[in-house]
Amino acid sequence: MNLVTGGAGYIGSHFIKAFLDVFQDDNIIAVDNLTEGHASALSFSNRIHFEQEDIGNTEAMVRIFRKYDIKTIIHFAASCYVGDSQINPAKYFHNNCIQTLNMFKAMEICGIRQILFSSTCATYGNPQYLPLNEVHPQQPINVYGSTKLMTEQALRAYSIAQGWSYVALRYFNASGADESGIIGESHDPETHLIPLILKTALGKRKALQIFGNDYETPDGTCIRDYIHVNDLASAHIAALSYLRNHPRGESFNLGTTNGSSVLEVINMCKKVTGLDIPVEYVPKRPGDPPVLVANADKARELLGWKTSYDMQSIVQTAWHWEQNRRY
Repeated sequence: MNLVTGGAGYIGSHFIKAFLDVFQDDNIIAVDNLTEGHASALSFSNRIHFEQEDIGNTEAMVRIFRKYDIKTIIHFAASCYVGDSQINPAKYFHNNCIQTLNMFKAMEICGIRQILFSSTCATYGNPQYLPLNEVHPQQPINVYGSTKLMTEQALRAYSIAQGWSYVALRYFNASGADESGIIGESHDPETHLIPLILKTALGKRKALQIFGNDYETPDGTCIRDYIHVNDLASAHIAALSYLRNHPRGESFNLGTTNGSSVLEVINMCKKVTGLDIPVEYVPKRPGDPPVLVANADKARELLGWKTSYDMQSIVQTAWHWEQNRRY
């Protein structure tokens, strides 16, 4: 059986829904301590067996692994705010590295050797060329990216030393929500661009802050690669199949290569909502590269994966969720 850590979080809950939609006869185990996740995000199916627990509690994880006869881990659980990681590095090294290594110990005890890991493009740091492919040097410039890279390195070591099979999926900018409207993006604090724009459109914020407008891009604002959370979910399902048929370690970028600038995203939100979105220009943030987009050819070729959502559909699903959010 499959176990999902961080299953009550944004990407974890969307993966679980996609998985259960595809595998109609399967159940799934979700583990989350609910410090950042939402129990309501798992209320859509009775085929989800939820365990509220810290993944770093080795004894508890051994009990859960044995209780459900777990064979494969899908590991989403992490602290994931770049800015916060710079302020609270100890929190990120504890949550993302130490807690994960404690879970690895439980996996060793139970003989579990397959893991699908939620990584990030933040492991690359400042781009030396674009679009970024998987052989680009990994030189993270923030604590969050460093902790994800350390976990990738630990997985490589376990693969060599213990024969583990793993796939690390390096996301670009996760966005959007499931079309059903029963699950979506809900962070506190919210730092992602699209929900911040939509909150501004609804009058929940006075203005959207734009960090810099003099980058070397066509409109002066940063360009990023936005990928719908359901496209991420489908990539994880494809990666599970790959993992079981390729007993080794592999890494894949998940993105679209079609970057959108901050102003382009704002304009799309205006089009979808029909509402004005006040903006306020503020100074650049240190370490923000002008352009960050993915080369995802490897995932397309080896996983047989492709994206299904464009920027308009990303915003439409996010807007539907924002107007009718359940948590």
